[in-house]
Amino acid sequence: MFRTAELGRKVGKKEYKERALILRQQLLEMQQKLNSRDKNPLIIVFAGVDGAGKGETVNLLNEWMDPRWITTRAYDTPTQEERERPEYWRFWRDLPANGKIGLYLSSWYSRPVLDRVKGNISLSEYDEQLQQIISFENSLVDDGAIILKFWMHLSKGAQKVRFTTLEKDPKQSWRVTKQDWKHWKKYDKFLSAAERVIMRTSTGGSPWHIIEGGDANYRSLTVGEMILESVDKKLLHLEQRDAARLNNPNFSERESDSSTTITTNANQSSTTLLSSLDMSNMLSKKDYKQELIKQQGILNKLHRKALAKGISTLLLFEGADAAGKGGAIRRITAALDARNVQVIPIAAPTDEEKAHHYLWRFWRHLSRAGRFTIFDRSWYGRVLVERVEKFASEREWRRAYAEINDFENQLAEHNIVLVKFWVHIDKDEQLTRFKAREVTPHKKWKLTDEDWRNREKWDEYEQAVNDMIEHTSTHNSPWVLVEGNSKLYSRIKVIKTVCEHLSRALDNR
Repeated sequence: MFRTAELGRKVGKKEYKERALILRQQLLEMQQKLNSRDKNPLIIVFAGVDGAGKGETVNLLNEWMDPRWITTRAYDTPTQEERERPEYWRFWRDLPANGKIGLYLSSWYSRPVLDRVKGNISLSEYDEQLQQIISFENSLVDDGAIILKFWMHLSKGAQKVRFTTLEKDPKQSWRVTKQDWKHWKKYDKFLSAAERVIMRTSTGGSPWHIIEGGDANYRSLTVGEMILESVDKKLLHLEQRDAARLNNPNFSERESDSSTTITTNANQSSTTLLSSLDMSNMLSKKDYKQELIKQQGILNKLHRKALAKGISTLLLFEGADAAGKGGAIRRITAALDARNVQVIPIAAPTDEEKAHHYLWRFWRHLSRAGRFTIFDRSWYGRVLVERVEKFASEREWRRAYAEINDFENQLAEHNIVLVKFWVHIDKDEQLTRFKAREVTPHKKWKLTDEDWRNREKWDEYEQAVNDMIEHTSTHNSPWVLVEGNSKLYSRIKVIKTVCEHLSRALDNR
């Protein structure tokens, strides 16, 4: 696989200067075009052999292009803050916005490769981690990202010469570390692990390019020209696709190989999970008050134990308008230390949030270890309101099921207690609550024209909820359906459920 990057190719100084002058201008024009389109982020990953010029190439690209539109990230051993969150959190957090460029060194590939070389993981475990990378990159590509990956290569002999030469230069010796020489001794193992990375993760949407790294002039021009060619082709394809969609409303592009096709029972049955709930469940005020005090006390103790053990809790609430989500959330937060809990109300995305992957605005709010994070509406808006109101295309919301499951699996793997609530009320109860809000001064602000419009699409929303539960209620993160016609009953069911999940997590630690 790497023989084509061991041919000793070079570019002379005169040729380099002539080509670099033109290339710099072309890259700036490409960058401006990408920025003005403002729909697609460009993600460029650099990996490969130590000493093959990864860092030098990244520095050069920052010099050649406008650094205001470039974010450069290099990852080392995770910080304490990063270890308290899922592994991919630091990558999610740093994703570039639409129209911007992200350059990545020591990215999501570093740990799996190092673990495999050191023998910390089996081949099957390695493949599992590579599959997670594929899912991550497919999710970004499906959302519009342009991904390019460069593997910078040197032969074992060339790497040794490179290290020795740098060590002899007082101004450059700092570039070579003891770790570099340790890796050099395991060169063959690194090469074997690298081959598997490239074979498994070089997809149509995020291909690998193997670059010969011996000559800086050749390496720099090759990377720059590949970026230019790849991005220009991708932007042309996207513009042609956009024009086709504009001229033909029925235009549909064939699903990419990375897409997951999921069928639903939409419009096939009037019976749903929600329609089968027993909405007559009630609780008296006396029993409610006694049970609330009891459960809040239990929750407080569990939370303090979880904080001491570094176990985070993430709650999300979805439900019909006026179902009582806010009331249930307030009864939970009343039992917690306000310093260790954050409630995230989710509304229409801001311009900043629209410029990123749709999950980015949720990724960024994941708390540190031991804390409570509560989402009042969540990432499930993709398969609910965005589906019904057609803010997302069918292809986008269908693939979101797999993307959400992958995200939540990572939360579970990080031992985060995730509890998902759908608080349900029937249509008659909603109408009663809407009318009560109209005449209650301190609640009138909650009722909007949008609430009435959503009510007109009740059946569509109910079917969307049914499909959502069918495809995302997993063993690791099941949905909890809450009968909400009685606010007292629903609040107690919610807080008891949180206590049960948190208690089980503590017992397992």
